Amino acid sequence: MQDLTQGSIPKHVINMSIPIGLGMVVQTLYYLVDLYFVGALGDVALAGVSAAGNLTFLVIALTQILNVGTVALISQAVGKKDKADANLVFNQSLLLSMLLGVITLIGGYLFAEPYLRTIAADEATVSAGKEYLFWFIPNLALQFALVAMGAALRGTGIVKPTMIVQMLSVLVNMILAPVLIAGWGTGKPMGVAGAGLASSIAALFAVVVLWFYFHKLEKYVYFDASKFLPQWQVWKKVLSIGLPAGGEFLLMFVYMGVIYWTIRDFGSAAQAGFGLGSRIMQSIFLPALAIAFAVPAVVGQNYGAQLADRVRETFKSAAIIIAMLMGGLSLLCIINPSIFLTPFTKEPEVILVASDFLRLIAFNFIPSGLIFVCSGVFQGVGNTWPALISTGTRLLTFAIPAIWVSRQVGFEIEEIWYLSIVTVIFQMVFSLVLVRRELNRRLVF
Repeated sequence: MQDLTQGSIPKHVINMSIPIGLGMVVQTLYYLVDLYFVGALGDVALAGVSAAGNLTFLVIALTQILNVGTVALISQAVGKKDKADANLVFNQSLLLSMLLGVITLIGGYLFAEPYLRTIAADEATVSAGKEYLFWFIPNLALQFALVAMGAALRGTGIVKPTMIVQMLSVLVNMILAPVLIAGWGTGKPMGVAGAGLASSIAALFAVVVLWFYFHKLEKYVYFDASKFLPQWQVWKKVLSIGLPAGGEFLLMFVYMGVIYWTIRDFGSAAQAGFGLGSRIMQSIFLPALAIAFAVPAVVGQNYGAQLADRVRETFKSAAIIIAMLMGGLSLLCIINPSIFLTPFTKEPEVILVASDFLRLIAFNFIPSGLIFVCSGVFQGVGNTWPALISTGTRLLTFAIPAIWVSRQVGFEIEEIWYLSIVTVIFQMVFSLVLVRRELNRRLVF
């Protein structure tokens, strides 16, 4: 357990964000490795995997329920020096992870095809997406156990074990991807199905290793069979904090689905370009996300210890660090976006769409980073509803105009990217107003 209520706030934020960031880099390599080999299969395969991969946002929405609720409650319990409460929350979170994993397996196999038929450009894209998801859905189900264990550690201020496990799992994925996708050494390529299977095997490996770590090495929070019976009051606390945060990613799933739907008439190459560009954008966002993911634990422990000044300082420090990082990355995308794209595809139309997307969407980087910090503060103080409200207003201001514009004569795909820039800036301003209001209301000790 690491005490975050003493010492330099910027140092705590950076020290926690570095291993979190490395872990996220490792996690992103899952997708980039798959993207590299799938891109070689052509734009239809890339479009199918990209459209199917959008379901990841739906699963992230559910995992965030556990992630945010667990981190907030455990970090606050640590701040109060209440080890028994922290351990109860961990075991109940793990129980919830098992339930949600089963629901994901069942729902994934039942509803994957109807979802793909709604947003995919053509039948070939639907077929590629289905083939990928059949083998990838177990990976999505296993994410709940990984998130529950990782969130418990992060709530106590420990992040390195999760990072190491993620590094090992991505190594497994990197070894399996060329074997299963391209048939290296076997002569039997599975194509997009191999990409899904490689990710699922790697996720299973990560769950087993992290389980072993908790069983043998972790002492502050640990598996306790006597705490595995459902505790409805704990579930209510986890869900009340986590549901709004999960709702944020659910709305992101809808947001991405709206984009795929509005551009489907441009064909599979356009959808592949957007899918590739959005994956690269997610990778570029890693520094901001790493800092934002460090904020809830630092805020939570200091809020639990009733240290108002340190809570405010955490917000200011994280906002400044993120703005500086994302400003530099946005300039790189504006000047030369193709440098990120050519390793994954040689299709000229795909590169054109993805380049235009990255060049314009780079103006969203700083506003998005500040939105992430605001969301982290809301998670740390245990009230994530403002973040959900902020994301909801962004979806409404984007989706309705986007659908309308896409039905007009002469509609160009760039109009969607311009609309995204305007709505993200609006969301940033709204989030900053909400976080200031929340801190003024709560930091009265």
